Amino acid sequence: MGKDIKLASGLHVFGSTADRYVLSGYKPQVSLSDMIKTAGKVDGLRGIELVGTWHITEENAEQILGELKAAGLELTMLTPDLWASGKWGKGSFTSSDEKVREEAVACVKSAIDLAALTGCNLVDVWLGQDGYDYPFQADYLKAWDRMVECLRECADHNPDVTIGMEYKIKEPRTHCFIGTIGKQLLLYDKVGRDNLGVVLDVGHSLAAYENMAETAALCKFFGDRLHYLHLNDNWRSWDDDMMVGSVHTIELLELLYWLEVVGFDGWYSLDIFPYRDESVGVATESFGWIRDLRRVMYHIGLDKIGEVIASGDAVRISRMVREGMFSLPAEE
Repeated sequence: MGKDIKLASGLHVFGSTADRYVLSGYKPQVSLSDMIKTAGKVDGLRGIELVGTWHITEENAEQILGELKAAGLELTMLTPDLWASGKWGKGSFTSSDEKVREEAVACVKSAIDLAALTGCNLVDVWLGQDGYDYPFQADYLKAWDRMVECLRECADHNPDVTIGMEYKIKEPRTHCFIGTIGKQLLLYDKVGRDNLGVVLDVGHSLAAYENMAETAALCKFFGDRLHYLHLNDNWRSWDDDMMVGSVHTIELLELLYWLEVVGFDGWYSLDIFPYRDESVGVATESFGWIRDLRRVMYHIGLDKIGEVIASGDAVRISRMVREGMFSLPAEE
């Protein structure tokens, strides 16, 4: 069935899964250690991503890495918190307050140091609070100047650690500055550093009305920038963080094909919020969709898919997908 892929998850999947309506979470509060143990019960799960300062610091790094190892897991990525505090409410990298920008850069640098210390060597910078809500609220030119300056400083801090930024069209702002793959790649072109990658959240791509397979191809075309996947699903109008493959199944099949074409060898990681469902079951089912759609892909054949794409014939494409999905032999 082709090469093995590396399956990971954000640790939040195994927590209380709070939202803005149920702040305490839909499930009982559990300790960090128990979340790690629960994650270890998911068949095939090999990696966990953590939020720096929430889950791991220099002080507890040895303990957390030991608990991950005991659960059969490894650290895949660190995310500095640039969104969950009121101080970031009017932006982090783009804040008009120089002290806030300096604090944001320091936060990312700290995560970079920790990523180097732990050996995962990848951080995810999500500028969720950097944007605007109303007309005339933002100085777009100054905002982009500040983003370039801050990102360049962070990238130069340790060129051996990759900064894998994650774009999102909206939320928590009504307009996020880095809202599409095009904007993110333009930012990277302006920053001009090699250690900048893309964390492709497929739900963010869907909400931006992108074709996530095309997005993966663009990441390859513009500098081989794709470093990490966040897998989930939604109804396009919002970042619902639903079970993988539950809505956009055929588009997911196309994404998996293009990940093979571009030679992606990073982590396939879950970023889902199973608010009302049992987390191990949701994670297991999500990985089941990934595995079985990859089986469909190889059952059809990569060469055959490429041939049908080249034909541009919509009927042939539909028949290929339908027959490939419904004639899949049982797994031995």
